[in-house]
Parts: sequence; structure tokens; C-alpha cells
Amino acid sequence: MSATRAARTRPQIHMIDTEAERLSELALNVEAAMPQVSELLLREVTRAKLHRAAAMPAAVVTMGAEVEFRDEASGVTRVVTLAWPQDADIAAGRISILTPIGAGLIGLAEGQQILWPDRDGRERNLTVVRVAQPVAG
Repeated sequence: MSATRAARTRPQIHMIDTEAERLSELALNVEAAMPQVSELLLREVTRAKLHRAAAMPAAVVTMGAEVEFRDEASGVTRVVTLAWPQDADIAAGRISILTPIGAGLIGLAEGQQILWPDRDGRERNLTVVRVAQPVAG
């Protein structure tokens, strides 16, 4: 893979330090049942730049954030909320971090793109269009 393609497929990502720790534990716990997603998620956590929650830029995908993203191959845009597995509900638009798309979106900022495998192993070019953080309440 060329350096240009590698940079395009795996952009710099950012994570909240406490979320990264919890995501690592989650990925290790599902390794036997979900080896592909576990490996992808661990790889992303390992390469992420970590921040305290208060210092995380608002335009970065974190757990609980609403994310509008586009699949560049199909042109389809979706809006989802990134959720912990126990809170996931596809009908309500809450996708689990333990899906390939969830693992691919975490840590990206608005405007960033990533080449990422889907459930069938096909690589998809995903672009983050908009990120909205959950309202504290």
C-alpha cells in the first residue's frame, strides 16, 4: 500500500482516554465471538491520540455522538448514534461500537474519510459529514 493510500485510509483519530480504556476491554471480551471487529477496534484504540473528555474537540466522533456519514461508493448518507452494545437499537438509529461501521467511525472528525471493511469484508470509503455531541442532561 502506498503512503498516500495509507494516509487516506487511516487518518489521525482522537479518543477520550476513559472511552479508549473501556473500548479496549470490550474488544478483548468479544475477541472469541467477534474476532474481526475486536481486531479492528483494538487497532483503532492503539493508534488514537488520547484526550481528557473536557479537551476533546466537539467535531470528533465519540460514544453517544450522532454522526452523519456518507458511503462514497453508493452516495448514501446515514445518520446514526454510536452506542455501547447494551444501548444499541438499529431501529432507533443507535449502532453498536461492535459493528464494523461503529468501529470505523469512532475517533474520526468532521470531513475525515476512512477506507473500512463492511460486514462482508468489502472495503467502503466512509466520510464523516457532521458530528453532534449528546446534550448533557
